[in-house]
Amino acid sequence: MKRIVFVVFDGFQPLDLAGPFEVFSFTERYECLVVASEAGEVRTRSGLPIVARHGVRDLAPADAVDTLVVVGGTGVDAAVEDEALVAWIREAARGARRVASVCSGVLLLGAAGLLDGRRVTTHWGREEQVRRAHPEAVVDCDPIFIRDGRVWTSAGVTAGMDLALALVEDDLGRAAAHRVARELVLFLRRPGSQSQFSVPLWTARPETDPIRTAVDAINARPGDRHGIGDLADRAGLSPRHLQRRFAAEMGVPPGAYVERVRVEAARRALAETAEPVEALARRLGFGTGETLRRAFHRTVGVAPSDYRERFR
Repeated sequence: MKRIVFVVFDGFQPLDLAGPFEVFSFTERYECLVVASEAGEVRTRSGLPIVARHGVRDLAPADAVDTLVVVGGTGVDAAVEDEALVAWIREAARGARRVASVCSGVLLLGAAGLLDGRRVTTHWGREEQVRRAHPEAVVDCDPIFIRDGRVWTSAGVTAGMDLALALVEDDLGRAAAHRVARELVLFLRRPGSQSQFSVPLWTARPETDPIRTAVDAINARPGDRHGIGDLADRAGLSPRHLQRRFAAEMGVPPGAYVERVRVEAARRALAETAEPVEALARRLGFGTGETLRRAFHRTVGVAPSDYRERFR
């Protein structure tokens, strides 16, 4: 039995605990414990009561912790000032085989001095805070989880379940992780390198009619010609003016936006159809399968064939 110790605090996100806890419990190969500053009821972000059976004063850091998992939530900003909790995390991490965080729990790992030189991730909404608080870490908020040596970090909420499944796979193999995913009806067991972002999530709505016209044309028919001249004609602007306005309103240049929309369309097609990659590339405006593969890997972090195998 491997001991998984979850660290919680007032104002933590309950799904950061419950999701991974359930993943580990389905294998019957782990003992899961919950520790807080004080044993007893812990107030969650949503008000759901959770009882921590152990406090940092009655669970020694050296008590055979295999994997330490620090959860996140709005209360993390106060938790990083809890010297006793941070010290316990630091000591427990020294003897643990693995250390992990869910969402903003990475801030507690940082407070405990565990991020030096590590590549880490967190929820996209906490990216700038983690960068400012811990310049010693390399923060990458595109993947849903990252492994850097024995330190594993994940994005928000449901990504904690993906992280837990990856830890199970690391211990017990892919078949065991798949069995857990089926039991929990997790339709998609996402690879860590998959992006947190999809087109509707990472872009704002254009502010002006000309740019809105260009964006709507790209979204409606990703495979059409969407060069600067084509988009400028649709928007009624000069190419230079279109490029400047588009970047200002959308946060990315037109070419980058077009590629992202095409990759998003390719993701859906790979999951929902058996259309060959070469045919997809022609239909969606990539031209060749190799161009699609490069763009897909650059944006999503996995090859189209691997994505199809996992998600179809």
